[in-house]
Amino acid sequence: MSVSFNTILKDVTSLLNKELPMYLSYHNTAHTLYVLDRAIHIAKKEKVNSKDLELIKLAALYHDIGFIKTNVEHEKEGCKIAEKQLLDYGYAREDIAVVCGMIMATKIPQNPKNLLEQIIADADLEYLATSNYQKIAHNLFLELQQYNPRLTTQKWKTIQLNFLKEHHYYTKYCRHYKTFRKLKNIKQLKRML
Repeated sequence: MSVSFNTILKDVTSLLNKELPMYLSYHNTAHTLYVLDRAIHIAKKEKVNSKDLELIKLAALYHDIGFIKTNVEHEKEGCKIAEKQLLDYGYAREDIAVVCGMIMATKIPQNPKNLLEQIIADADLEYLATSNYQKIAHNLFLELQQYNPRLTTQKWKTIQLNFLKEHHYYTKYCRHYKTFRKLKNIKQLKRML
């Protein structure tokens, strides 16, 4: 590989900072960097090899880049962008296909088909099982209000409660270490309704 990951990281974050709409209070550069950090953490806990870790890092970096074009089917758009850029960076088509599989695994409802896809899916929604959940969920609420101004706080809390109750983590690490905190967030949401 002629291009380092740090070069790609710099290029992609620069693109996100320039091209993402300002009203994206959730799907922004900070979210991408958070998912990248969590994906690396989960991948190491799941003991993936260095080649797979590199692909996971790329998928995390590109998983929401489609938002620079559209919020509808942004995963498909993200795959197109990733494919073009990663080819330019010298990646093989087989590796790009793996990266796109991971990007598509973040589409809600999630349906990961292998461990790498499970890692990205879990990293994308890891915040559901953190003490920052309320703050992050509020940022998503503000963003969704841009598309649906009639979305009320009460309706949002109901949507979130149902989402958290139906959601489950896929990796052994997240199932073991994240479920308890997510259940705590569910209890807190129930009290707020």
